[in-house]
Amino acid sequence: MGKNDIRICNKCTHTQVKTLVPKLQKLAPHDEIKVACKSYCGPCKRSAFIFVNGRYLTGTTEDEALDKAKKYIKA
Repeated sequence: MGKNDIRICNKCTHTQVKTLVPKLQKLAPHDEIKVACKSYCGPCKRSAFIFVNGRYLTGTTEDEALDKAKKYIKA
C-alpha cells in the first residue's frame, strides 16, 4: 500500500489526465492516483490543482501544480 493520498479531477479544464497521471506515477510509483471529480469546481475553473495528502495545490499550469506537489509527496 502506498504512503500518499493523491487525487486529481477528471473534469478540470487546466489539467489533462493522460499527461498528469504518468508524471505523478513517476513521483510516487507505489501509490494509487485517484481520478474523479473532487467537487472543487470554483478553484478548478481558475487553475490546475492536485490534491496531495490533505492539501489542494494549485498552479497556473499542470506543471506548476506538479512542482508544488513534489514537496508533499512522501518517498
